[in-house]
Amino acid sequence: MLYPKDFTEVERMNLTQQLDYYYDVVKEDVRFSNLNGIVDLSRVMVETRKHISYYLVYQLVKLALVLPVATATVERCFSAMKLVKSNLRNRIGDDFLNASLICAIEKEELAKVTNEVAIDCFQNMAIRRGQL
Repeated sequence: MLYPKDFTEVERMNLTQQLDYYYDVVKEDVRFSNLNGIVDLSRVMVETRKHISYYLVYQLVKLALVLPVATATVERCFSAMKLVKSNLRNRIGDDFLNASLICAIEKEELAKVTNEVAIDCFQNMAIRRGQL
């Protein structure tokens, strides 16, 4: 079953027909021979502008490309959540948990933030008794 939110009911009905037409056209097109995977298929679809004519097929290809990455990202988030929200800290509020998870998951982006930027952001949040 396809993801219901990615395709309307009408699109799901039309997808089978569009796949049949797409198959007939592509098997005759030499540019689609000797592809090494779904990434090459999506690239050639865009180069030949078939992603416009066969937009449902292209949407299906995009979904197939994104799904493994999205699944891995969700798994990473749950792994990080297990580390952040342990039995000892099971009363963490949602806001603090979200902030902690973002820091744990996006380590590369967090490493780009300098101390000066963090201090300035903290100082601008509210009036403080003293300057850092």
